[in-house]
Amino acid sequence: MKTNTEIKNKALKFLLLFFILILSAIWPESWPIKPLTYFPMAKGAAPLELKGSIDKKTQELLEINQQIQATQKKIEETQSESKTLKKEITKTDNEISQISLGIRSSEILIDRFKLEIEDTQYDIADIEEKIGGQKEAVSETLREIQKKDKETPLIIFLKNKSLAGSVFETQNLISLSDNLITAVNELQILKDELSEKIETLSNSKQKKEKEGFNLKNKKIIVEDSKKEKQTLLERTKNQEKIYQQSLTTLEKKQAEIAAEIEDMDEELRLKIDPKLLPTPRPGVLAFPIQNHRLTQDYGSTSFAKYGYRGKWHNGVDYGAPIGTPVLAAESGKIIASDNQDKYCYRGAYGKYIAIEHENNLTTLYAHLSLQTAKVGDVIQKGQVIGYVGKTGYATGPHLHFTVYSSITFSLKPSKSCGPMPSGGDINPLNYL
Repeated sequence: MKTNTEIKNKALKFLLLFFILILSAIWPESWPIKPLTYFPMAKGAAPLELKGSIDKKTQELLEINQQIQATQKKIEETQSESKTLKKEITKTDNEISQISLGIRSSEILIDRFKLEIEDTQYDIADIEEKIGGQKEAVSETLREIQKKDKETPLIIFLKNKSLAGSVFETQNLISLSDNLITAVNELQILKDELSEKIETLSNSKQKKEKEGFNLKNKKIIVEDSKKEKQTLLERTKNQEKIYQQSLTTLEKKQAEIAAEIEDMDEELRLKIDPKLLPTPRPGVLAFPIQNHRLTQDYGSTSFAKYGYRGKWHNGVDYGAPIGTPVLAAESGKIIASDNQDKYCYRGAYGKYIAIEHENNLTTLYAHLSLQTAKVGDVIQKGQVIGYVGKTGYATGPHLHFTVYSSITFSLKPSKSCGPMPSGGDINPLNYL
Protein backbone atom coordinates (compact mmCIF):
# COMPACT_ATOMS: atom_id res chain seq x y z
CA MET A 1 0.00 0.00 0.00
CA LYS A 2 1.27 3.48 -0.90
CA THR A 3 1.28 6.09 1.87
CA ASN A 4 -0.63 9.34 1.55
CA THR A 5 2.71 11.20 1.28
CA GLU A 6 3.85 9.06 -1.72
CA ILE A 7 0.51 9.63 -3.47
CA LYS A 8 0.72 13.37 -2.88
CA ASN A 9 4.33 13.57 -4.14
CA LYS A 10 3.41 11.64 -7.31
CA ALA A 11 0.47 13.93 -7.96
CA LEU A 12 2.69 16.93 -7.34
CA LYS A 13 5.25 15.71 -9.91
CA PHE A 14 2.53 15.38 -12.56
CA LEU A 15 1.32 18.86 -11.70
CA LEU A 16 4.87 20.22 -12.03
CA LEU A 17 5.31 18.63 -15.44
CA PHE A 18 1.99 20.14 -16.54
CA PHE A 19 3.09 23.62 -15.46
CA ILE A 20 6.52 23.14 -17.11
CA LEU A 21 4.87 22.32 -20.42
CA ILE A 22 2.60 25.35 -20.18
CA LEU A 23 5.47 27.70 -19.25
CA SER A 24 7.70 26.42 -22.00
CA ALA A 25 4.92 27.01 -24.52
CA ILE A 26 4.12 30.51 -23.29
CA TRP A 27 7.62 31.85 -22.50
CA PRO A 28 10.16 29.79 -24.41
CA GLU A 29 12.61 32.69 -24.55
CA SER A 30 12.64 32.91 -20.73
CA TRP A 31 13.74 29.28 -20.25
CA PRO A 32 17.05 29.71 -18.34
CA ILE A 33 18.45 26.17 -18.28
CA LYS A 34 21.69 25.71 -20.27
CA PRO A 35 23.48 22.40 -20.93
CA LEU A 36 26.84 21.80 -19.24
CA THR A 37 29.92 21.61 -21.46
CA TYR A 38 31.94 18.45 -20.67
CA PHE A 39 34.59 18.44 -23.43
CA PRO A 40 36.93 21.46 -23.24
CA MET A 41 39.31 21.94 -26.17
CA ALA A 42 42.50 19.98 -25.54
CA LYS A 43 45.84 21.80 -25.49
CA GLY A 44 47.82 18.68 -26.43
CA ALA A 45 46.39 17.87 -29.86
CA ALA A 46 48.91 16.11 -32.10
CA PRO A 47 50.50 18.47 -34.68
CA LEU A 48 49.48 17.97 -38.28
CA GLU A 49 53.18 17.75 -39.24
CA LEU A 50 53.48 14.57 -37.18
CA LYS A 51 50.61 12.85 -38.99
CA GLY A 52 52.06 14.02 -42.29
CA SER A 53 55.41 12.46 -41.38
CA ILE A 54 53.70 9.14 -40.61
CA ASP A 55 52.02 9.19 -44.02
CA LYS A 56 55.37 9.97 -45.66
CA LYS A 57 57.07 7.01 -43.94
CA THR A 58 54.21 4.74 -44.96
CA GLN A 59 54.69 5.77 -48.59
CA GLU A 60 58.47 5.25 -48.36
CA LEU A 61 57.91 1.80 -46.88
CA LEU A 62 55.53 0.90 -49.71
CA GLU A 63 58.09 1.95 -52.33
CA ILE A 64 60.94 0.03 -50.67
CA ASN A 65 58.82 -3.12 -50.38
CA GLN A 66 57.91 -2.85 -54.07
CA GLN A 67 61.62 -2.75 -54.89
CA ILE A 68 62.19 -5.83 -52.70
CA GLN A 69 59.47 -7.74 -54.56
CA ALA A 70 60.83 -6.64 -57.93
CA THR A 71 64.28 -7.92 -56.92
CA GLN A 72 62.72 -11.19 -55.73
CA LYS A 73 61.03 -11.63 -59.10
CA LYS A 74 64.35 -11.00 -60.86
CA ILE A 75 66.09 -13.58 -58.66
CA GLU A 76 63.40 -16.21 -59.31
CA GLU A 77 63.52 -15.60 -63.06
CA THR A 78 67.25 -16.39 -63.13
CA GLN A 79 66.88 -19.67 -61.20
CA SER A 80 65.98 -21.66 -64.32
CA GLU A 81 68.74 -20.15 -66.46
CA SER A 82 71.85 -22.10 -67.35
CA LYS A 83 74.34 -22.07 -64.49
CA THR A 84 77.47 -20.03 -65.05
CA LEU A 85 79.80 -18.34 -62.63
CA LYS A 86 78.87 -14.92 -63.98
CA LYS A 87 75.16 -15.55 -63.48
CA GLU A 88 75.77 -17.00 -60.00
CA ILE A 89 77.64 -13.84 -59.01
CA THR A 90 74.92 -11.64 -60.53
CA LYS A 91 72.28 -13.56 -58.56
CA THR A 92 74.31 -13.19 -55.37
CA ASP A 93 74.65 -9.44 -56.00
CA ASN A 94 70.86 -9.21 -56.45
CA GLU A 95 70.37 -11.05 -53.16
CA ILE A 96 72.77 -8.72 -51.36
CA SER A 97 70.90 -5.76 -52.85
CA GLN A 98 67.61 -7.28 -51.70
CA ILE A 99 68.85 -7.71 -48.12
CA SER A 100 70.12 -4.12 -48.14
CA LEU A 101 66.66 -2.98 -49.19
CA GLY A 102 65.27 -5.10 -46.32
CA ILE A 103 67.56 -3.25 -43.93
CA ARG A 104 66.27 0.06 -45.24
CA SER A 105 62.70 -1.22 -44.89
CA SER A 106 63.31 -2.05 -41.22
CA GLU A 107 64.86 1.39 -40.61
CA ILE A 108 61.85 3.16 -42.13
CA LEU A 109 59.46 0.93 -40.18
CA ILE A 110 61.24 1.76 -36.92
CA ASP A 111 61.05 5.48 -37.74
CA ARG A 112 57.33 5.15 -38.41
CA PHE A 113 56.78 3.31 -35.11
CA LYS A 114 58.59 6.17 -33.32
CA LEU A 115 56.26 8.71 -34.94
CA GLU A 116 53.18 6.59 -34.16
CA ILE A 117 54.30 6.31 -30.53
CA GLU A 118 54.68 10.09 -30.32
CA ASP A 119 51.28 10.59 -31.99
CA THR A 120 49.60 8.17 -29.56
CA GLN A 121 51.24 9.95 -26.61
CA TYR A 122 49.66 13.20 -27.80
CA ASP A 123 46.29 11.43 -28.02
CA ILE A 124 46.70 10.08 -24.49
CA ALA A 125 47.52 13.56 -23.12
CA ASP A 126 44.49 14.94 -24.98
CA ILE A 127 42.14 12.30 -23.52
CA GLU A 128 43.58 12.69 -20.02
CA GLU A 129 42.87 16.43 -20.19
CA LYS A 130 39.31 15.73 -21.29
CA ILE A 131 38.92 13.25 -18.43
CA GLY A 132 40.12 15.92 -15.99
CA GLY A 133 37.49 18.37 -17.29
CA GLN A 134 34.83 15.70 -17.22
CA LYS A 135 35.64 14.78 -13.62
CA GLU A 136 35.35 18.46 -12.63
CA ALA A 137 31.96 18.67 -14.37
CA VAL A 138 30.75 15.58 -12.51
CA SER A 139 32.01 16.95 -9.19
CA GLU A 140 30.30 20.30 -9.76
CA THR A 141 27.03 18.59 -10.65
CA LEU A 142 27.27 16.40 -7.53
CA ARG A 143 27.82 19.47 -5.34
CA GLU A 144 24.72 21.14 -6.79
CA ILE A 145 22.62 18.01 -6.27
CA GLN A 146 23.87 17.62 -2.67
CA LYS A 147 22.75 21.17 -1.88
CA LYS A 148 19.22 20.35 -3.00
CA ASP A 149 19.21 16.72 -1.84
CA LYS A 150 17.00 17.31 1.25
CA GLU A 151 14.46 19.54 -0.47
CA THR A 152 11.22 17.82 -1.45
CA PRO A 153 9.00 19.32 -4.17
CA LEU A 154 6.67 20.64 -1.42
CA ILE A 155 9.52 22.50 0.37
CA ILE A 156 10.64 23.98 -2.97
CA PHE A 157 7.11 25.28 -3.59
CA LEU A 158 6.79 26.71 -0.08
CA LYS A 159 10.14 28.55 -0.10
CA ASN A 160 9.56 30.24 -3.48
CA LYS A 161 7.31 33.27 -3.76
CA SER A 162 5.90 32.25 -7.14
CA LEU A 163 4.78 29.08 -8.86
CA ALA A 164 7.07 29.80 -11.81
CA GLY A 165 10.11 30.06 -9.54
CA SER A 166 9.26 26.74 -7.91
CA VAL A 167 8.82 25.08 -11.30
CA PHE A 168 12.15 26.43 -12.57
CA GLU A 169 14.01 25.24 -9.46
CA THR A 170 12.46 21.77 -9.64
CA GLN A 171 13.28 21.47 -13.34
CA ASN A 172 16.87 22.52 -12.63
CA LEU A 173 17.16 19.69 -10.10
CA ILE A 174 15.81 17.17 -12.66
CA SER A 175 18.24 18.53 -15.28
CA LEU A 176 21.15 18.24 -12.87
CA SER A 177 20.34 14.57 -12.29
CA ASP A 178 20.09 13.92 -16.02
CA ASN A 179 23.34 15.78 -16.66
CA LEU A 180 25.08 13.73 -13.98
CA ILE A 181 24.06 10.47 -15.67
CA THR A 182 25.21 11.79 -19.04
CA ALA A 183 28.51 13.07 -17.62
CA VAL A 184 29.30 9.75 -15.89
CA ASN A 185 28.53 7.81 -19.08
CA GLU A 186 30.74 10.10 -21.15
CA LEU A 187 33.50 9.82 -18.55
CA GLN A 188 33.38 6.02 -18.92
CA ILE A 189 33.62 6.37 -22.71
CA LEU A 190 36.73 8.53 -22.29
CA LYS A 191 38.29 6.02 -19.91
CA ASP A 192 37.64 3.19 -22.40
CA GLU A 193 39.19 5.28 -25.16
CA LEU A 194 42.20 5.95 -22.93
CA SER A 195 42.63 2.22 -22.28
CA GLU A 196 42.59 1.55 -26.04
CA LYS A 197 45.21 4.23 -26.67
CA ILE A 198 47.45 2.88 -23.90
CA GLU A 199 47.17 -0.60 -25.45
CA THR A 200 47.99 0.87 -28.88
CA LEU A 201 51.04 2.59 -27.38
CA SER A 202 52.21 -0.67 -25.79
CA ASN A 203 51.76 -2.57 -29.08
CA SER A 204 53.68 0.07 -31.04
CA LYS A 205 56.56 -0.10 -28.57
CA GLN A 206 56.65 -3.91 -28.84
CA LYS A 207 56.59 -3.75 -32.66
CA LYS A 208 59.40 -1.20 -32.64
CA GLU A 209 61.46 -3.46 -30.38
CA LYS A 210 60.83 -6.51 -32.63
CA GLU A 211 61.78 -4.58 -35.75
CA GLY A 212 64.96 -3.42 -34.02
CA PHE A 213 65.73 -7.10 -33.44
CA ASN A 214 65.08 -7.83 -37.14
CA LEU A 215 67.27 -4.91 -38.22
CA LYS A 216 70.20 -6.11 -36.16
CA ASN A 217 69.91 -9.60 -37.65
CA LYS A 218 69.49 -8.38 -41.23
CA LYS A 219 72.79 -6.55 -40.89
CA ILE A 220 74.41 -9.85 -39.87
CA ILE A 221 72.78 -11.62 -42.84
CA VAL A 222 74.03 -9.09 -45.40
CA GLU A 223 77.60 -9.43 -44.10
CA ASP A 224 77.31 -13.24 -44.28
CA SER A 225 76.09 -12.95 -47.90
CA LYS A 226 79.08 -10.81 -48.82
CA LYS A 227 81.37 -13.40 -47.26
CA GLU A 228 79.55 -16.12 -49.21
CA LYS A 229 80.23 -14.28 -52.45
CA GLN A 230 83.89 -13.95 -51.53
CA THR A 231 84.05 -17.68 -50.72
CA LEU A 232 82.55 -18.50 -54.12
CA LEU A 233 85.16 -16.39 -55.90
CA GLU A 234 87.98 -17.96 -53.89
CA ARG A 235 86.78 -21.54 -54.49
CA THR A 236 86.49 -21.02 -58.24
CA LYS A 237 89.43 -18.64 -58.47
CA ASN A 238 86.94 -16.56 -60.48
CA GLN A 239 87.28 -19.04 -63.38
CA GLU A 240 84.30 -20.53 -65.23
CA LYS A 241 86.04 -23.86 -65.82
CA ILE A 242 86.67 -24.44 -62.13
CA TYR A 243 83.09 -23.37 -61.33
CA GLN A 244 81.65 -25.90 -63.78
CA GLN A 245 83.84 -28.68 -62.40
CA SER A 246 82.79 -27.94 -58.82
CA LEU A 247 79.15 -27.68 -59.97
CA THR A 248 79.27 -31.17 -61.51
CA THR A 249 80.73 -32.60 -58.30
CA LEU A 250 78.13 -30.75 -56.22
CA GLU A 251 75.16 -31.96 -58.26
CA LYS A 252 76.33 -35.55 -57.94
CA LYS A 253 76.62 -35.19 -54.16
CA GLN A 254 73.20 -33.48 -53.95
CA ALA A 255 71.59 -36.41 -55.77
CA GLU A 256 73.22 -38.90 -53.39
CA ILE A 257 72.12 -36.98 -50.29
CA ALA A 258 68.56 -36.54 -51.63
CA ALA A 259 68.30 -40.29 -52.21
CA GLU A 260 69.60 -41.02 -48.71
CA ILE A 261 67.06 -38.63 -47.12
CA GLU A 262 64.24 -40.21 -49.12
CA ASP A 263 65.23 -43.73 -48.05
CA MET A 264 65.32 -42.70 -44.38
CA ASP A 265 61.99 -40.86 -44.48
CA GLU A 266 60.20 -43.49 -46.56
CA GLU A 267 60.95 -46.16 -43.96
CA LEU A 268 59.87 -43.89 -41.11
CA ARG A 269 56.59 -42.88 -42.82
CA LEU A 270 55.48 -46.49 -42.31
CA LYS A 271 55.85 -46.02 -38.54
CA ILE A 272 53.41 -43.09 -38.32
CA ASP A 273 50.46 -43.82 -36.03
CA PRO A 274 47.55 -41.58 -37.15
CA LYS A 275 45.80 -42.10 -33.81
CA LEU A 276 48.56 -40.12 -32.08
CA LEU A 277 48.29 -37.17 -34.45
CA PRO A 278 45.91 -34.18 -34.42
CA THR A 279 42.86 -34.46 -36.65
CA PRO A 280 43.80 -32.88 -40.00
CA ARG A 281 42.23 -29.43 -40.17
CA PRO A 282 43.30 -25.84 -40.89
CA GLY A 283 44.75 -23.86 -38.00
CA VAL A 284 46.48 -26.65 -36.09
CA LEU A 285 49.70 -24.97 -37.21
CA ALA A 286 50.23 -21.33 -38.15
CA PHE A 287 51.96 -20.38 -41.38
CA PRO A 288 55.70 -20.05 -40.72
CA ILE A 289 56.06 -16.79 -42.67
CA GLN A 290 53.71 -13.88 -43.26
CA ASN A 291 52.41 -13.22 -46.78
CA HIS A 292 53.15 -16.87 -47.56
CA ARG A 293 53.48 -17.90 -51.20
CA LEU A 294 53.66 -21.61 -51.95
CA THR A 295 56.33 -22.34 -54.57
CA GLN A 296 56.75 -26.11 -54.12
CA ASP A 297 54.13 -28.62 -53.00
CA TYR A 298 54.47 -31.76 -50.87
CA GLY A 299 55.09 -35.28 -52.15
CA SER A 300 55.97 -36.74 -55.52
CA THR A 301 56.04 -33.49 -57.49
CA SER A 302 57.59 -32.95 -60.91
CA PHE A 303 60.11 -30.56 -59.38
CA ALA A 304 61.14 -33.22 -56.85
CA LYS A 305 62.05 -35.46 -59.79
CA TYR A 306 63.77 -32.94 -62.03
CA GLY A 307 64.74 -30.09 -59.73
CA TYR A 308 65.87 -32.02 -56.67
CA ARG A 309 66.92 -35.14 -58.61
CA GLY A 310 64.83 -37.24 -56.27
CA LYS A 311 61.32 -38.64 -56.14
CA TRP A 312 59.80 -37.14 -52.99
CA HIS A 313 59.58 -33.66 -51.50
CA ASN A 314 59.08 -34.11 -47.76
CA GLY A 315 57.67 -30.67 -47.09
CA VAL A 316 56.44 -27.48 -48.74
CA ASP A 317 58.44 -24.46 -49.92
CA TYR A 318 57.51 -20.81 -49.48
CA GLY A 319 59.28 -18.31 -51.70
CA ALA A 320 60.30 -15.13 -49.88
CA PRO A 321 63.12 -12.58 -49.85
CA ILE A 322 66.27 -13.37 -47.86
CA GLY A 323 65.89 -11.91 -44.38
CA THR A 324 62.13 -12.51 -44.13
CA PRO A 325 61.35 -13.50 -40.49
CA VAL A 326 60.53 -17.19 -39.97
CA LEU A 327 57.92 -17.82 -37.26
CA ALA A 328 57.31 -20.86 -35.07
CA ALA A 329 54.19 -22.62 -36.38
CA GLU A 330 53.28 -23.70 -32.84
CA SER A 331 54.67 -23.41 -29.33
CA GLY A 332 57.24 -26.03 -28.39
CA LYS A 333 60.87 -26.80 -27.65
CA ILE A 334 63.81 -26.65 -30.05
CA ILE A 335 65.27 -30.15 -30.26
CA ALA A 336 67.67 -29.67 -33.18
CA SER A 337 69.54 -26.81 -34.82
CA ASP A 338 72.62 -26.94 -37.04
CA ASN A 339 74.25 -25.79 -40.25
CA GLN A 340 74.72 -28.74 -42.60
CA ASP A 341 76.89 -26.65 -44.90
CA LYS A 342 79.65 -27.49 -42.42
CA TYR A 343 79.38 -31.15 -43.49
CA CYS A 344 78.22 -30.95 -47.12
CA TYR A 345 78.32 -27.47 -48.59
CA ARG A 346 75.02 -26.77 -50.44
CA GLY A 347 74.14 -30.44 -50.11
CA ALA A 348 71.13 -30.65 -47.76
CA TYR A 349 69.08 -28.48 -45.39
CA GLY A 350 71.75 -25.86 -44.70
CA LYS A 351 70.90 -23.88 -41.56
CA TYR A 352 67.81 -25.44 -39.96
CA ILE A 353 65.76 -25.59 -36.78
CA ALA A 354 63.44 -28.39 -35.57
CA ILE A 355 60.75 -27.77 -32.93
CA GLU A 356 58.88 -30.49 -31.04
CA HIS A 357 55.29 -29.55 -30.13
CA GLU A 358 52.92 -30.93 -27.50
CA ASN A 359 50.46 -32.13 -30.16
CA ASN A 360 52.86 -34.93 -31.27
CA LEU A 361 54.06 -32.97 -34.30
CA THR A 362 57.61 -31.80 -34.98
CA THR A 363 58.27 -29.02 -37.49
CA LEU A 364 61.45 -28.38 -39.49
CA TYR A 365 62.49 -24.99 -40.91
CA ALA A 366 65.34 -25.24 -43.44
CA HIS A 367 67.64 -23.18 -45.73
CA LEU A 368 67.70 -20.36 -43.16
CA SER A 369 70.11 -17.46 -43.50
CA LEU A 370 70.29 -17.07 -39.72
CA GLN A 371 68.95 -18.88 -36.64
CA THR A 372 67.90 -16.79 -33.63
CA ALA A 373 67.12 -19.64 -31.23
CA LYS A 374 69.10 -22.61 -29.97
CA VAL A 375 68.52 -26.19 -28.84
CA GLY A 376 66.66 -26.31 -25.53
CA ASP A 377 64.86 -22.99 -26.00
CA VAL A 378 61.12 -23.02 -25.30
CA ILE A 379 59.44 -21.21 -28.17
CA GLN A 380 56.05 -19.52 -28.38
CA LYS A 381 53.78 -19.74 -31.41
CA GLY A 382 54.58 -16.89 -33.81
CA GLN A 383 57.99 -16.20 -32.29
CA VAL A 384 60.81 -15.34 -34.71
CA ILE A 385 63.23 -18.29 -34.80
CA GLY A 386 65.27 -17.34 -37.86
CA TYR A 387 65.20 -15.77 -41.31
CA VAL A 388 64.60 -17.01 -44.85
CA GLY A 389 67.78 -17.82 -46.77
CA LYS A 390 69.26 -20.13 -49.40
CA THR A 391 71.75 -22.18 -47.41
CA GLY A 392 72.10 -25.87 -48.22
CA TYR A 393 70.57 -27.36 -51.36
CA ALA A 394 68.42 -24.41 -52.45
CA THR A 395 67.90 -23.10 -55.97
CA GLY A 396 66.91 -19.69 -54.57
CA PRO A 397 65.73 -17.90 -51.42
CA HIS A 398 62.88 -19.80 -49.77
CA LEU A 399 61.76 -21.56 -46.60
CA HIS A 400 61.48 -25.34 -46.64
CA PHE A 401 58.88 -26.44 -44.07
CA THR A 402 58.43 -30.09 -43.05
CA VAL A 403 56.00 -31.63 -40.54
CA TYR A 404 56.92 -34.95 -38.89
CA SER A 405 55.24 -37.33 -36.49
CA SER A 406 57.24 -36.63 -33.32
CA ILE A 407 57.68 -40.27 -32.31
CA THR A 408 59.45 -40.95 -35.64
CA PHE A 409 61.75 -37.90 -35.63
CA SER A 410 65.45 -38.06 -34.77
CA LEU A 411 68.88 -36.97 -35.94
CA LYS A 412 70.36 -39.87 -37.84
CA PRO A 413 74.01 -40.14 -38.95
CA SER A 414 74.22 -39.75 -42.73
CA LYS A 415 76.91 -40.99 -45.10
CA SER A 416 78.12 -37.59 -46.21
CA CYS A 417 76.33 -34.77 -44.40
CA GLY A 418 76.69 -35.27 -40.65
CA PRO A 419 73.64 -35.60 -38.36
CA MET A 420 70.55 -35.60 -40.60
CA PRO A 421 67.03 -34.56 -39.47
CA SER A 422 64.83 -37.50 -40.35
CA GLY A 423 61.33 -38.78 -39.63
CA GLY A 424 57.94 -39.82 -40.92
CA ASP A 425 56.83 -36.73 -42.83
CA ILE A 426 53.22 -35.58 -43.21
CA ASN A 427 51.70 -33.14 -45.67
CA PRO A 428 51.95 -29.76 -43.88
CA LEU A 429 48.90 -28.47 -45.77
CA ASN A 430 46.80 -30.89 -43.69
CA TYR A 431 47.39 -28.64 -40.68
CA LEU A 432 47.99 -25.12 -42.04
